[in-house]
Amino acid sequence: MFNSPAAVTERLAAVDYLSDDAISTSVFLAAALGKPLLVEGPAGVGKTQLAKAVALATGSELIRLQCYEGLDEARALYEWNYKKQLLRIQATSADDDIFSEEFLLERPLLKAIRAGVPTVLLIDETDKADVEVEGLLLELLSDFQVTIPELGTISAVRKPYVVLTSNATRELSEALKRRCLYLHIEYPTPERERDIVLSQVPTIRADLAEQLARTVATLRSLELKKAPSVAETVDWANTLLALGRDELDEATVAGTLGVVLKHASDHARAVKELGLPHE
Repeated sequence: MFNSPAAVTERLAAVDYLSDDAISTSVFLAAALGKPLLVEGPAGVGKTQLAKAVALATGSELIRLQCYEGLDEARALYEWNYKKQLLRIQATSADDDIFSEEFLLERPLLKAIRAGVPTVLLIDETDKADVEVEGLLLELLSDFQVTIPELGTISAVRKPYVVLTSNATRELSEALKRRCLYLHIEYPTPERERDIVLSQVPTIRADLAEQLARTVATLRSLELKKAPSVAETVDWANTLLALGRDELDEATVAGTLGVVLKHASDHARAVKELGLPHE
């Protein structure tokens, strides 16, 4: 996929993802070693976007498994088409094999294993899933295969590039971590976030992008319920352009805080701590 970390940086930049040395090296090694990449960090730092950018930069199909509490094997790996099975039983003899490919419904993990084209498998927000789901992932992450009792073991036709993301709301198992390379992403520095804004919103002035990045950094330093994400910084830049504002003064910040702060308590704290006028 990539022949060097420098190539990762260059190709991700071509799809508007500004990487750094740590990110580019980890992305390169995951491809070179054929290992899943576990990307951890606070919400909104670009973990999911990294997987999307890798898929876009390499022309790969993106298959996404969105994790959540209650996710089970039937939604993550496969399930049987029970309605179709029942109809077959009713229409023919009970000796018919109703546990065959004809009745199998692929879910993201199985689909990625059986894909014959370059594929990026994104297992998003792994920490939101129950611990049992981690057990389901271990065989796939170590051997790039899955086992279906009725059909046997299915090995990858072509190994997918696997990215797992976690917001670290709970500790993932050592067994899962052992199978992955690890990358931690923090919020970018104001200088890097300015560059991200300029790449995503090329019509914004550089000095205004810098003001935005530094203001967002200040907001993140407050004890907020939900710190602004990088995507919300970009939204803020587009907001200023839409409003025709060419300066991020106190009145503008106060009037547009809802773009980056989504909780009333955070809004009140920012107004108080930054000495902003009340709207």
